[in-house]
Amino acid sequence: MPRQNRVMPAGEIVATPERGTLMGNRGLLHDGDGRIIRLWRERRWIICLLRFKGRRRQVMSPGLYTELFFLDEATALAAGHRPCAECRRERFVAFRDAWLRGNGGGGPVTASDIDRRLHAERLGPGGTKRTYQAGLDGLPGGVFVRLPGDERPWLLWNGLLLAWSAGGYRERVRRPRGVEVAVLTPPSTVAAVRAGYAPEVHGSAG
Repeated sequence: MPRQNRVMPAGEIVATPERGTLMGNRGLLHDGDGRIIRLWRERRWIICLLRFKGRRRQVMSPGLYTELFFLDEATALAAGHRPCAECRRERFVAFRDAWLRGNGGGGPVTASDIDRRLHAERLGPGGTKRTYQAGLDGLPGGVFVRLPGDERPWLLWNGLLLAWSAGGYRERVRRPRGVEVAVLTPPSTVAAVRAGYAPEVHGSAG
């Protein structure tokens, strides 16, 4: 039976057999029996490599952080995570620099600065996913949206909308024009993508 440790673009943590291409964490979320009992514990939500310097550990070890898995980086960014400053150092620096450019910062920005901003942007009342409305025409590729009347998460990519699934992107449609959508990716991350940060996407995106 699969563990409940896969993250969807809206931040939900679900059980699915597919592992994903990246790992991450939000602190200790599981109990001694490996059951998810909270959706987050720390403001530091990061995106990590599956393998780093030969380190090995048992998934969901008692008392340690909960390993979470993502289809790709675009999914993790939509959920409110950011690149790890240790195992994905180059990606973190690129994200930090684009985040600073995109969000009008005038001076140095730290990982903690980004974490504080993202924490306010990703969580709504009662811990629900915070979204915002925007015109699809003005959004950059690599962000996730919901279309009017459709609760599914769609990735905006290369002029198309790709329907997310745990195993990859299956359905795709042409990008409609003049449509208002609910944006899942936090606004400061969208600004970083617009400023040049290119999220990594699953190979099924084409």
